[in-house]
Amino acid sequence: MIALLVAVGLTFAPLPVTYHSIPAVATTIAHPGAAPPGANEWTCRSTKRPVVLLHGTHVNMALNWNALSPLLKNNGFCVFALNYGGLQFGQVGGTGPIEESGEELAEFVERVRMATGSSEVDLVGHSQGGLLAQYYVKFLGGAAKVHDVVGLAPTSHGSDALGVDRWIWSLLQIFPALEGAISATDPAALQQLRGSPFMNRMNATPDVVPGVQYTTITTRYDGIVTPYRSQFLDGGRNVVLQDLCANDFADHLALAFDHVALREVLNALDPQNARAPDCSRTVWPLIGG
Repeated sequence: MIALLVAVGLTFAPLPVTYHSIPAVATTIAHPGAAPPGANEWTCRSTKRPVVLLHGTHVNMALNWNALSPLLKNNGFCVFALNYGGLQFGQVGGTGPIEESGEELAEFVERVRMATGSSEVDLVGHSQGGLLAQYYVKFLGGAAKVHDVVGLAPTSHGSDALGVDRWIWSLLQIFPALEGAISATDPAALQQLRGSPFMNRMNATPDVVPGVQYTTITTRYDGIVTPYRSQFLDGGRNVVLQDLCANDFADHLALAFDHVALREVLNALDPQNARAPDCSRTVWPLIGG
């Protein structure tokens, strides 16, 4: 039994998994820029593919993955995460051009593959992180190195910003200095808006790349990536959390702390051990549960 635990990389004392965003915020403030629990143990070995976690816009790996990282570690995965797209004020990442973030991801994947000896990795991304995974697989040669792409509310086809995207683009045309300022400080935010040149490039190609498995996990209460069905990928498996548990009220931000959503991540990465999520407890907006 001990040999089996060592083989899958599971520690004898499972890490605590807290399905709540507030402790994650506190941990991030206390340890800015740090890896989430259980991640980036570069001597980790497992019979399962290593998992690379990609945070969303304006957050960082410690905040985004305070729950999923230890959950994956406890389930025998070697877990890796990075802060990409700049880390302003020691906390705010995912703001740089997505093309440059893709290069950061490509380098990180190579480092993970070399350290673990695995030819393939699985990518799990929240919001921009899901889009970044799709971009890497489509345009940067990631298809040969990635087995699964799992997106939590990814900006797959761009957000219409609750229907005001056309108004935003018009405003930026009237005030080009404003667009210049945003492009200089937070270009990834504009790139994820429906109708941006980046999204037009993404949408001009098929949603999925042959040979890669895709799972997209969404919530009907998403107010950031709208409409929520725009997150779906044609050719992938698309999951709506409320179809599984009616008492799941998670919004966009709470998905990373939603026990139902994270159970579906495990199911996607380890289908042989998949099981239905527990719908006995409520998941709340912003907080999770």
